[in-house]
Amino acid sequence: MQSSRYKKEDRAGRSLDIEGVRLVSDLRIMHSKVDELFQVVKNLKRRHHEADIGRYAGHTVLSEDIGHVDEIYLWFVGLKENLLRKSG
Repeated sequence: MQSSRYKKEDRAGRSLDIEGVRLVSDLRIMHSKVDELFQVVKNLKRRHHEADIGRYAGHTVLSEDIGHVDEIYLWFVGLKENLLRKSG
């Protein structure tokens, strides 16, 4: 049996091993960062015209950012499709 410092009870009363705790922690960080990015983009859109953003942004960096967001979006779409398939 593992020591209690390596197990933590989840909401359903099941024990989480250290990897489960790390996953939950990583997911919380991800949720926070996704919300932070959403808020930043929302404020940029509200405060500035798209043409100005394009004019002042570093095109190389902006292109890289768009590529990263595309990768994240595709990962989320795949995750969503898998969850929908599993739930029937």
